[in-house]
Amino acid sequence: MKLHVQVCGCGGSQIRGRSGVFKKHNISRAYGSYEELARDPDIDVVYVGVIHPYHLSTCLLFTNAKKNVLCEKPLAMNTKEVKEILTSAKRNDVFLMEAVWTRFLPASVEIKRLLAQGEVGEVKMVRSDFGMLLKDVPRSALKELGGGAMLDVGIYCLQFICMVYNGEKPECIQATGVCLETGVDETVVVTLKFLQEQAGSVYLLFRSPVAPMMPSSWGRRAASGSLPICGCPTSLVVNGKETSTHCQIPPLPINFLQQYRMRYEAEEVRQCLLKGLKESAVTSHADSLLLAEVEDEIRRQVGVVYSPGLPVM
Repeated sequence: MKLHVQVCGCGGSQIRGRSGVFKKHNISRAYGSYEELARDPDIDVVYVGVIHPYHLSTCLLFTNAKKNVLCEKPLAMNTKEVKEILTSAKRNDVFLMEAVWTRFLPASVEIKRLLAQGEVGEVKMVRSDFGMLLKDVPRSALKELGGGAMLDVGIYCLQFICMVYNGEKPECIQATGVCLETGVDETVVVTLKFLQEQAGSVYLLFRSPVAPMMPSSWGRRAASGSLPICGCPTSLVVNGKETSTHCQIPPLPINFLQQYRMRYEAEEVRQCLLKGLKESAVTSHADSLLLAEVEDEIRRQVGVVYSPGLPVM
């Protein structure tokens, strides 16, 4: 898979001291601030990868500067902030997409095709589990940094369930959980009820790694078939028959296994811009709003409240 894009620059308060990274990846421009980056007329798209509490202010900075934006998930801390970002993108007539990278993998594309063609029958149950050892990582454990299992990794489970049910809003949400001493959710169990007797369940925890103690299991139970999924697969087993969903590995060294798979969401942004689109049909603005609304309700039931005084730019 060849990407027809160029990484032109990188911004940050301490970025200029890391010249080795720029040389290694042929990045020609270093910006000492995000404001400086926003003023560069040669930048077409900005990828926002700051920690959660800064998503709102950073996205507003770039959308108001007429920059197209790919923002790391979650798009914002809550529904109110998501609406503010979406409104700014629309007002400034720029492209905006939440970087839910797993939706663009070849496996996800194949899953949507299988569901659309009814090859696993009518879906009745979706179960999605995610476990990682993150309770001692400040970014994930501290409330002031926007930590918490639901906000950090819960979107992977929720977005998958919402994708399977074509963006339908659950009619009933039941959630319970255990919080760390910092006040953020460490373990969360959620049951979602949809129309037509369809359901989804989510189990998240920050005390155990994904493997071997708790593999990530994304499985569906249908009336006439099954489609179990584990993590980010390179193959799928559909009703007992395996099919390949190969991801091409780039020649450059990678820091972690899934890193190279983020190229698929970058290519989606490119394709949307070439077509003159302001949002992606794969992860639409409505999808981002739905995820935020569901997450807000889950955190309300679990008892996680973030301070309105979280830091801004």
